Amino acid sequence: MNRNERHAAIQRLVRAEPISTQAELADALRREGHEVVQTTISRDVHELGLVKVRHASGRLVYAFPEDAGTSEELADALRRWALTAEPSGNLVVVTTPYGYASALAQAIDVARHPHVAGTIAGENTVLLVSREPVTGAQLAAELQAQRLRGAA
Repeated sequence: MNRNERHAAIQRLVRAEPISTQAELADALRREGHEVVQTTISRDVHELGLVKVRHASGRLVYAFPEDAGTSEELADALRRWALTAEPSGNLVVVTTPYGYASALAQAIDVARHPHVAGTIAGENTVLLVSREPVTGAQLAAELQAQRLRGAA
């Protein structure tokens, strides 16, 4: 595997799972059939500009600077753009002012909320899919609590 292929694999892995150490990253690459040594991983982490962010579990994990949104940034986006949150099964439909759904979906994606499997945005509606076993009602309540945090 060349450097570009390894960097692509690291980008995919870091975005897909919480990885806290270079050893965990090396193990994840090995599980995919890529033989790497610690010094290579160390150089790759530096070259890719990986940073450590606090995961919802409380652990520090690798992230890319552009993906390192905080829960405070998510709460701010929810306060600015979320008007309603309607749960249904494992889904949540969030309405926004016209034209703001994409910005809110991006903020949710960047924050890497541990209970959100994915988002789909229209013009004024964001569809969120919750990760099992979290229900849409539970996710909607979490988002509502984040939205109201710090509000007077």
